[in-house]
Amino acid sequence: MIHLKVTNLHKRFGGNHVLKGVSFEVNGPELIGLIGPNGAGKTTLTNILDGAIKPTSGTVYLGERRIDQFPPFEVARAGLGRTFQVTRSFRRMTVLENLFVPALALGHARGRADLTERAMEVLEFLTIDHLRNEYAQALSGGQQKLLELGRLLMLDPDVIILDEPFAGVHPGLMEVIYAYIRRVNDAGKAIILISHQMDPIFSLCGRLLVLNFGDLIADGPPDEVKNDPAVIEAYLGAEEEETA
Repeated sequence: MIHLKVTNLHKRFGGNHVLKGVSFEVNGPELIGLIGPNGAGKTTLTNILDGAIKPTSGTVYLGERRIDQFPPFEVARAGLGRTFQVTRSFRRMTVLENLFVPALALGHARGRADLTERAMEVLEFLTIDHLRNEYAQALSGGQQKLLELGRLLMLDPDVIILDEPFAGVHPGLMEVIYAYIRRVNDAGKAIILISHQMDPIFSLCGRLLVLNFGDLIADGPPDEVKNDPAVIEAYLGAEEEETA
C-alpha cells in the first residue's frame, strides 16, 4: 500500500524556485531520512506535505486522497502528522492537558476518562509520566521534544514527519526518542525523519531522500546515497545560510 505519493511538486516564492519537480513515494511503513544542505527546500517540502502552504503545481496523495489543497487540520485528519523544529507546546497548560489538545481539536468522540487513559499510556512510553501535572513551560528542551512526540501519538497518524527531533536533546533522552521512532515504525507507521545529525539518520533509516536547491538528487539506501558524487558535491559545496 502506498502511504504517500508526491508527484512533480514545484513551489515558487516570487522569482525563487524552491522546489523543482520533486517526486517520490512512501510505500508501507518505511523509515525514510530527508536530508540536504541548508537551503535545499526541506522546510518548504514539509510545509506543503502538512498543508501549511500550497504547491505552485504538482500533487500529494495520502492513500487514495489528494491532500495538497487541504488545510493543516484536514491533513491531520487524513492521517499525516508532524513535529516542528522549534517545539510548539501550550506552555501554560500541563503536560497532560497538552496531550488532550490534538484529539479534541480533531473532534475525536472519546470521553475524558478514555483520553486520560490513552494520554497516560503515551506519557509512560515516553518516560515522562511523572511530569503529567507540570506546566509545559517548565520542561527542558528535550522534554519539550518528547511532549511534541506524545501529541503525535495521540493523533495516531499513518505518516509521521519528524523535523529535527534530536536538536538540543540530552544524549539520555535521545535514546528514548530512538526507541519511540523504532517502536512506532514497527507498529506499521511510515516515518520521514529530517535531521542534520547524520548518526541517527544512518542508524535508523533504510532509505534516504536528498534535496539540493529544490532538486531531489538522490533516493536510495544510505550506503549508496552517502557515496553518490552528487550528494558529496552538494554537501561539500553547501552554503551556510538557509534560504528555504
